[in-house]
Amino acid sequence: MEIMHVWVIFAGICAIAMVAALSYLLRKRMKDEFGTGVRAAGTHRIKSTQIYKSLQTRYRILAGIMIAAIVLCALSALFLVARPYKNQDVYTGIKKRDIILCMDVSYSLYDLNSELTDYLKGVVKGLSGDRIGVSIYNTSTVTYVPLTDDYDYVVTKLDELSHYFELQKELYEEIYAHYDYTYEMPDDVEARYYKLMEELDYYDAGTLLNNNIRGSSLIGEGLGTALYSFPYLGDSERTRVIIMSTDNQLNAHAGQVMDLSEAADYCRKNKVTVFGLFPSEEDFYLPEDFDYKACYNEYKSAVEKTGGLLYVRTPDLPVSAIVQDIQKQEVMTVNMIMSRETQDLPRSPFLALLTFLGIICVTGVILQK
Repeated sequence: MEIMHVWVIFAGICAIAMVAALSYLLRKRMKDEFGTGVRAAGTHRIKSTQIYKSLQTRYRILAGIMIAAIVLCALSALFLVARPYKNQDVYTGIKKRDIILCMDVSYSLYDLNSELTDYLKGVVKGLSGDRIGVSIYNTSTVTYVPLTDDYDYVVTKLDELSHYFELQKELYEEIYAHYDYTYEMPDDVEARYYKLMEELDYYDAGTLLNNNIRGSSLIGEGLGTALYSFPYLGDSERTRVIIMSTDNQLNAHAGQVMDLSEAADYCRKNKVTVFGLFPSEEDFYLPEDFDYKACYNEYKSAVEKTGGLLYVRTPDLPVSAIVQDIQKQEVMTVNMIMSRETQDLPRSPFLALLTFLGIICVTGVILQK
Protein backbone atom coordinates (compact mmCIF):
# COMPACT_ATOMS: atom_id res chain seq x y z
CA MET A 1 0.00 0.00 0.00
CA GLU A 2 1.16 3.52 -0.83
CA ILE A 3 -0.06 6.99 0.13
CA MET A 4 -0.85 9.42 -2.65
CA HIS A 5 -0.84 12.64 -0.55
CA VAL A 6 1.68 12.01 2.22
CA TRP A 7 1.86 15.71 3.09
CA VAL A 8 -1.73 15.55 4.38
CA ILE A 9 -0.65 13.15 7.13
CA PHE A 10 2.30 15.31 8.22
CA ALA A 11 0.21 18.48 8.14
CA GLY A 12 -2.56 16.74 10.09
CA ILE A 13 -0.18 15.39 12.75
CA CYS A 14 1.26 18.88 13.18
CA ALA A 15 -2.25 20.30 13.55
CA ILE A 16 -3.19 17.59 16.10
CA ALA A 17 0.00 18.31 18.08
CA MET A 18 -0.74 22.04 18.09
CA VAL A 19 -4.32 21.44 19.27
CA ALA A 20 -3.08 19.08 22.00
CA ALA A 21 -0.48 21.59 23.17
CA LEU A 22 -3.04 24.40 23.15
CA SER A 23 -5.49 22.25 25.12
CA TYR A 24 -2.81 21.42 27.68
CA LEU A 25 -1.88 25.08 28.13
CA LEU A 26 -5.53 26.15 28.53
CA ARG A 27 -6.15 23.36 31.01
CA LYS A 28 -3.04 24.31 33.00
CA ARG A 29 -4.07 27.97 32.99
CA MET A 30 -7.55 27.12 34.29
CA LYS A 31 -6.02 24.88 36.95
CA ASP A 32 -3.66 27.63 38.08
CA GLU A 33 -6.50 30.15 38.07
CA PHE A 34 -8.70 28.09 40.38
CA GLY A 35 -5.79 26.70 42.47
CA THR A 36 -5.45 29.97 44.42
CA GLY A 37 -9.08 30.00 45.53
CA VAL A 38 -10.59 28.97 48.87
CA ARG A 39 -10.28 25.24 49.42
CA ALA A 40 -13.09 23.11 50.76
CA ALA A 41 -12.38 21.39 54.07
CA GLY A 42 -12.35 17.63 54.49
CA THR A 43 -12.04 16.66 50.83
CA HIS A 44 -9.23 14.28 51.71
CA ARG A 45 -11.77 12.14 53.58
CA ILE A 46 -13.89 11.81 50.42
CA LYS A 47 -10.85 11.10 48.24
CA SER A 48 -9.71 8.38 50.63
CA THR A 49 -12.94 6.41 50.32
CA GLN A 50 -13.02 3.25 48.21
CA ILE A 51 -15.95 4.36 46.01
CA TYR A 52 -14.21 7.67 45.19
CA LYS A 53 -11.00 5.86 44.24
CA SER A 54 -12.98 3.36 42.14
CA LEU A 55 -14.87 6.11 40.28
CA GLN A 56 -11.69 8.12 39.77
CA THR A 57 -9.86 5.09 38.32
CA ARG A 58 -12.86 4.36 36.08
CA TYR A 59 -12.97 7.96 34.92
CA ARG A 60 -9.26 8.08 34.12
CA ILE A 61 -9.40 4.82 32.18
CA LEU A 62 -12.44 5.89 30.15
CA ALA A 63 -11.03 9.37 29.59
CA GLY A 64 -7.75 7.88 28.43
CA ILE A 65 -9.61 5.53 26.07
CA MET A 66 -11.65 8.44 24.71
CA ILE A 67 -8.59 10.63 24.18
CA ALA A 68 -6.73 7.77 22.44
CA ALA A 69 -9.81 7.06 20.29
CA ILE A 70 -10.08 10.74 19.34
CA VAL A 71 -6.40 10.82 18.30
CA LEU A 72 -6.69 7.55 16.37
CA CYS A 73 -9.94 8.72 14.79
CA ALA A 74 -8.17 11.85 13.59
CA LEU A 75 -5.26 9.80 12.25
CA SER A 76 -7.65 7.46 10.42
CA ALA A 77 -9.36 10.45 8.87
CA LEU A 78 -5.98 11.79 7.78
CA PHE A 79 -5.07 8.48 6.15
CA LEU A 80 -8.41 8.46 4.38
CA VAL A 81 -7.90 12.00 3.06
CA ALA A 82 -4.30 11.18 2.09
CA ARG A 83 -5.76 8.49 -0.24
CA PRO A 84 -4.07 5.12 0.27
CA TYR A 85 -3.72 3.17 -2.98
CA LYS A 86 -1.83 0.46 -4.76
CA ASN A 87 -0.54 0.16 -8.30
CA GLN A 88 -1.31 -3.02 -10.21
CA ASP A 89 -0.19 -4.13 -13.62
CA VAL A 90 -3.10 -5.20 -15.79
CA TYR A 91 -2.30 -7.39 -18.78
CA THR A 92 -4.85 -7.14 -21.55
CA GLY A 93 -4.86 -9.47 -24.52
CA ILE A 94 -5.23 -7.48 -27.70
CA LYS A 95 -5.91 -9.73 -30.64
CA LYS A 96 -4.24 -8.42 -33.74
CA ARG A 97 -5.24 -10.97 -36.31
CA ASP A 98 -6.31 -10.33 -39.87
CA ILE A 99 -8.16 -13.34 -41.26
CA ILE A 100 -9.29 -13.61 -44.88
CA LEU A 101 -11.61 -16.40 -45.94
CA CYS A 102 -10.57 -17.20 -49.53
CA MET A 103 -13.16 -19.41 -51.23
CA ASP A 104 -13.12 -21.10 -54.60
CA VAL A 105 -16.80 -20.74 -55.51
CA SER A 106 -16.75 -23.26 -58.34
CA TYR A 107 -20.02 -25.18 -58.36
CA SER A 108 -18.13 -28.36 -57.48
CA LEU A 109 -17.48 -27.08 -53.95
CA TYR A 110 -20.92 -25.99 -52.78
CA ASP A 111 -21.08 -28.59 -49.98
CA LEU A 112 -17.68 -27.72 -48.50
CA ASN A 113 -18.24 -23.96 -48.85
CA SER A 114 -21.74 -24.14 -47.40
CA GLU A 115 -20.51 -26.01 -44.33
CA LEU A 116 -17.63 -23.58 -43.94
CA THR A 117 -19.76 -20.42 -44.07
CA ASP A 118 -22.41 -21.87 -41.76
CA TYR A 119 -19.85 -22.75 -39.11
CA LEU A 120 -17.94 -19.49 -39.42
CA LYS A 121 -21.06 -17.49 -38.60
CA GLY A 122 -20.89 -18.78 -35.04
CA VAL A 123 -17.12 -18.30 -34.86
CA VAL A 124 -17.35 -14.68 -36.01
CA LYS A 125 -19.98 -13.86 -33.38
CA GLY A 126 -17.54 -14.91 -30.66
CA LEU A 127 -14.57 -12.89 -31.91
CA SER A 128 -13.21 -9.76 -30.30
CA GLY A 129 -10.51 -7.60 -31.84
CA ASP A 130 -9.87 -9.65 -34.97
CA ARG A 131 -10.54 -8.31 -38.43
CA ILE A 132 -12.30 -10.58 -40.92
CA GLY A 133 -12.42 -10.41 -44.69
CA VAL A 134 -13.98 -12.63 -47.36
CA SER A 135 -12.63 -13.12 -50.88
CA ILE A 136 -14.42 -15.31 -53.44
CA TYR A 137 -12.98 -16.35 -56.77
CA ASN A 138 -13.39 -18.55 -59.81
CA THR A 139 -12.16 -17.01 -63.05
CA SER A 140 -11.84 -13.63 -61.36
CA THR A 141 -11.79 -12.57 -57.73
CA VAL A 142 -14.27 -10.47 -55.75
CA THR A 143 -13.42 -8.94 -52.40
CA TYR A 144 -16.78 -9.80 -50.92
CA VAL A 145 -16.03 -8.41 -47.46
CA PRO A 146 -13.09 -6.04 -46.93
CA LEU A 147 -11.21 -6.53 -43.65
CA THR A 148 -13.47 -5.32 -40.87
CA ASP A 149 -14.29 -5.86 -37.21
CA ASP A 150 -17.99 -5.21 -37.84
CA TYR A 151 -18.98 -8.78 -37.06
CA ASP A 152 -22.69 -8.23 -37.65
CA TYR A 153 -21.90 -7.13 -41.20
CA VAL A 154 -19.63 -10.16 -41.72
CA VAL A 155 -22.37 -12.54 -40.52
CA THR A 156 -24.86 -10.86 -42.88
CA LYS A 157 -22.52 -11.38 -45.84
CA LEU A 158 -21.87 -14.98 -44.81
CA ASP A 159 -25.64 -15.50 -44.79
CA GLU A 160 -25.72 -14.25 -48.39
CA LEU A 161 -22.96 -16.66 -49.37
CA SER A 162 -24.79 -19.53 -47.66
CA HIS A 163 -27.79 -18.71 -49.82
CA TYR A 164 -25.52 -18.66 -52.89
CA PHE A 165 -24.24 -22.16 -52.13
CA GLU A 166 -27.77 -23.40 -51.50
CA LEU A 167 -28.72 -22.15 -54.97
CA GLN A 168 -25.71 -23.99 -56.45
CA LYS A 169 -26.73 -27.16 -54.66
CA GLU A 170 -30.32 -26.92 -55.82
CA LEU A 171 -29.20 -26.35 -59.43
CA TYR A 172 -26.96 -29.41 -59.43
CA GLU A 173 -28.99 -31.82 -57.33
CA GLU A 174 -32.52 -30.90 -58.33
CA ILE A 175 -32.05 -29.98 -62.00
CA TYR A 176 -28.72 -31.00 -63.55
CA ALA A 177 -28.89 -34.42 -61.91
CA HIS A 178 -32.21 -35.14 -63.68
CA TYR A 179 -32.24 -33.14 -66.91
CA ASP A 180 -29.71 -32.55 -69.66
CA TYR A 181 -31.74 -30.05 -71.68
CA THR A 182 -34.37 -27.45 -70.87
CA TYR A 183 -36.89 -29.01 -73.28
CA GLU A 184 -36.89 -32.12 -71.10
CA MET A 185 -38.00 -30.13 -68.05
CA PRO A 186 -41.64 -29.79 -66.97
CA ASP A 187 -42.92 -26.21 -67.03
CA ASP A 188 -42.59 -25.67 -63.29
CA VAL A 189 -39.02 -27.06 -63.24
CA GLU A 190 -38.06 -24.95 -66.25
CA ALA A 191 -39.46 -21.84 -64.56
CA ARG A 192 -37.48 -22.66 -61.43
CA TYR A 193 -34.35 -23.26 -63.51
CA TYR A 194 -34.49 -19.81 -65.10
CA LYS A 195 -35.18 -18.28 -61.69
CA LEU A 196 -32.13 -20.04 -60.25
CA MET A 197 -29.92 -18.90 -63.12
CA GLU A 198 -31.10 -15.32 -62.64
CA GLU A 199 -30.22 -15.40 -58.94
CA LEU A 200 -26.89 -17.13 -59.53
CA ASP A 201 -25.92 -14.57 -62.17
CA TYR A 202 -25.92 -11.93 -59.44
CA TYR A 203 -22.97 -13.67 -57.76
CA ASP A 204 -21.33 -15.14 -60.85
CA ALA A 205 -21.12 -11.82 -62.68
CA GLY A 206 -18.04 -10.93 -60.62
CA THR A 207 -16.37 -14.32 -60.35
CA LEU A 208 -16.86 -15.52 -63.93
CA LEU A 209 -15.63 -12.43 -65.76
CA ASN A 210 -14.19 -13.50 -69.15
CA ASN A 211 -14.84 -17.11 -68.23
CA ASN A 212 -15.05 -18.23 -71.85
CA ILE A 213 -11.62 -16.81 -72.58
CA ARG A 214 -9.68 -17.40 -69.38
CA GLY A 215 -11.22 -20.59 -67.98
CA SER A 216 -12.18 -21.27 -64.37
CA SER A 217 -10.76 -22.11 -60.93
CA LEU A 218 -7.71 -19.87 -61.26
CA ILE A 219 -6.49 -20.81 -57.78
CA GLY A 220 -3.18 -18.96 -57.86
CA GLU A 221 -4.83 -15.68 -58.79
CA GLY A 222 -7.48 -16.21 -56.12
CA LEU A 223 -4.85 -16.69 -53.42
CA GLY A 224 -2.73 -13.82 -54.70
CA THR A 225 -5.67 -11.42 -54.71
CA ALA A 226 -6.57 -12.42 -51.15
CA LEU A 227 -2.96 -11.81 -50.11
CA TYR A 228 -2.92 -8.29 -51.49
CA SER A 229 -6.21 -7.54 -49.76
CA PHE A 230 -4.22 -7.15 -46.55
CA PRO A 231 -3.30 -3.51 -45.94
CA TYR A 232 0.32 -2.66 -45.16
CA LEU A 233 1.73 -6.12 -45.79
CA GLY A 234 5.02 -5.11 -44.18
CA ASP A 235 3.27 -4.44 -40.85
CA SER A 236 4.60 -7.25 -38.66
CA GLU A 237 2.46 -6.28 -35.65
CA ARG A 238 -0.53 -8.12 -37.08
CA THR A 239 -0.86 -11.84 -37.61
CA ARG A 240 -2.10 -12.51 -41.14
CA VAL A 241 -4.00 -15.70 -41.95
CA ILE A 242 -5.78 -16.95 -45.06
CA ILE A 243 -8.27 -19.82 -44.76
CA MET A 244 -8.63 -21.16 -48.29
CA SER A 245 -11.06 -23.72 -49.68
CA THR A 246 -10.53 -25.28 -53.11
CA ASP A 247 -10.29 -28.63 -54.87
CA ASN A 248 -7.33 -27.25 -56.87
CA GLN A 249 -8.86 -28.25 -60.19
CA LEU A 250 -7.20 -25.62 -62.36
CA ASN A 251 -9.01 -25.13 -65.67
CA ALA A 252 -7.13 -22.23 -67.24
CA HIS A 253 -7.53 -21.57 -70.95
CA ALA A 254 -4.71 -19.03 -70.95
CA GLY A 255 -1.75 -18.26 -68.70
CA GLN A 256 -2.38 -17.15 -65.13
CA VAL A 257 -1.03 -13.89 -63.76
CA MET A 258 0.16 -15.90 -60.76
CA ASP A 259 0.02 -19.64 -60.20
CA LEU A 260 -0.52 -21.39 -56.85
CA SER A 261 3.17 -21.93 -56.10
CA GLU A 262 4.04 -18.31 -56.86
CA ALA A 263 1.17 -17.07 -54.73
CA ALA A 264 2.40 -19.24 -51.84
CA ASP A 265 5.90 -17.80 -52.25
CA TYR A 266 4.52 -14.28 -51.93
CA CYS A 267 2.50 -15.31 -48.87
CA ARG A 268 5.62 -16.67 -47.20
CA LYS A 269 7.59 -13.56 -48.12
CA ASN A 270 4.94 -11.35 -46.52
CA LYS A 271 4.51 -13.60 -43.44
CA VAL A 272 0.97 -14.65 -44.30
CA THR A 273 0.04 -18.19 -43.26
CA VAL A 274 -2.36 -20.18 -45.42
CA PHE A 275 -4.57 -22.95 -44.03
CA GLY A 276 -6.20 -25.05 -46.73
CA LEU A 277 -9.44 -27.01 -46.86
CA PHE A 278 -9.70 -29.83 -49.40
CA PRO A 279 -12.61 -32.18 -50.20
CA SER A 280 -12.38 -35.91 -49.55
CA GLU A 281 -11.76 -38.28 -52.42
CA GLU A 282 -15.41 -39.38 -52.36
CA ASP A 283 -16.55 -35.78 -52.91
CA PHE A 284 -13.88 -34.92 -55.47
CA TYR A 285 -15.44 -33.50 -58.63
CA LEU A 286 -14.65 -35.05 -62.02
CA PRO A 287 -12.09 -37.64 -60.85
CA GLU A 288 -11.92 -38.89 -64.44
CA ASP A 289 -10.53 -35.52 -65.58
CA PHE A 290 -8.36 -34.55 -62.58
CA ASP A 291 -6.01 -36.69 -60.52
CA TYR A 292 -6.98 -36.45 -56.85
CA LYS A 293 -3.51 -37.09 -55.45
CA ALA A 294 -1.84 -34.67 -57.84
CA CYS A 295 -4.26 -31.86 -56.92
CA TYR A 296 -3.87 -32.67 -53.24
CA ASN A 297 -0.06 -32.82 -53.27
CA GLU A 298 0.31 -29.56 -55.19
CA TYR A 299 -2.08 -27.78 -52.82
CA LYS A 300 -0.42 -29.30 -49.74
CA SER A 301 3.03 -28.23 -50.91
CA ALA A 302 1.88 -24.64 -51.46
CA VAL A 303 0.11 -24.40 -48.09
CA GLU A 304 2.98 -25.88 -46.07
CA LYS A 305 5.37 -23.51 -47.81
CA THR A 306 3.65 -20.67 -45.92
CA GLY A 307 3.85 -22.49 -42.58
CA GLY A 308 0.22 -23.60 -42.67
CA LEU A 309 -1.56 -26.94 -42.84
CA LEU A 310 -3.87 -28.63 -45.33
CA TYR A 311 -7.00 -30.30 -43.99
CA VAL A 312 -9.10 -32.85 -45.85
CA ARG A 313 -12.75 -32.56 -44.94
CA THR A 314 -14.03 -36.06 -44.08
CA PRO A 315 -16.90 -37.39 -41.94
CA ASP A 316 -14.34 -37.87 -39.15
CA LEU A 317 -12.94 -34.35 -39.60
CA PRO A 318 -15.80 -31.90 -40.19
CA VAL A 319 -15.26 -28.22 -40.93
CA SER A 320 -15.99 -27.32 -37.31
CA ALA A 321 -13.04 -29.42 -36.10
CA ILE A 322 -10.81 -28.01 -38.84
CA VAL A 323 -11.55 -24.38 -37.95
CA GLN A 324 -11.10 -25.10 -34.24
CA ASP A 325 -7.70 -26.63 -34.96
CA ILE A 326 -6.71 -23.63 -37.09
CA GLN A 327 -7.58 -21.33 -34.18
CA LYS A 328 -5.25 -23.31 -31.91
CA GLN A 329 -2.24 -22.96 -34.20
CA GLU A 330 0.74 -21.07 -32.86
CA VAL A 331 0.36 -18.51 -35.62
CA MET A 332 -2.78 -17.30 -33.92
CA THR A 333 -0.82 -15.26 -31.39
CA VAL A 334 -2.21 -12.68 -29.00
CA ASN A 335 -0.15 -9.61 -28.20
CA MET A 336 -0.28 -8.75 -24.51
CA ILE A 337 -0.57 -5.08 -23.56
CA MET A 338 0.47 -4.12 -20.01
CA SER A 339 -1.14 -1.09 -18.39
CA ARG A 340 -0.64 0.18 -14.84
CA GLU A 341 -3.80 1.04 -12.93
CA THR A 342 -4.21 2.84 -9.62
CA GLN A 343 -6.61 1.20 -7.21
CA ASP A 344 -7.78 3.16 -4.16
CA LEU A 345 -7.71 1.33 -0.79
CA PRO A 346 -10.06 3.30 1.49
CA ARG A 347 -11.51 0.24 3.22
CA SER A 348 -9.06 -0.12 6.14
CA PRO A 349 -8.85 3.56 7.24
CA PHE A 350 -12.61 3.96 6.79
CA LEU A 351 -13.37 0.94 8.99
CA ALA A 352 -10.84 2.19 11.56
CA LEU A 353 -12.51 5.61 11.53
CA LEU A 354 -15.94 4.08 12.16
CA THR A 355 -14.52 1.87 14.92
CA PHE A 356 -12.89 4.73 16.80
CA LEU A 357 -15.99 6.92 16.39
CA GLY A 358 -17.98 4.10 17.95
CA ILE A 359 -15.53 3.87 20.87
CA ILE A 360 -15.80 7.64 21.44
CA CYS A 361 -19.58 7.47 21.49
CA VAL A 362 -19.66 4.50 23.89
CA THR A 363 -17.12 5.97 26.34
CA GLY A 364 -18.93 9.33 26.23
CA VAL A 365 -22.23 7.71 27.15
CA ILE A 366 -20.61 5.77 30.03
CA LEU A 367 -18.90 8.89 31.38
CA GLN A 368 -22.19 10.73 31.53
CA LYS A 369 -23.66 8.16 33.91
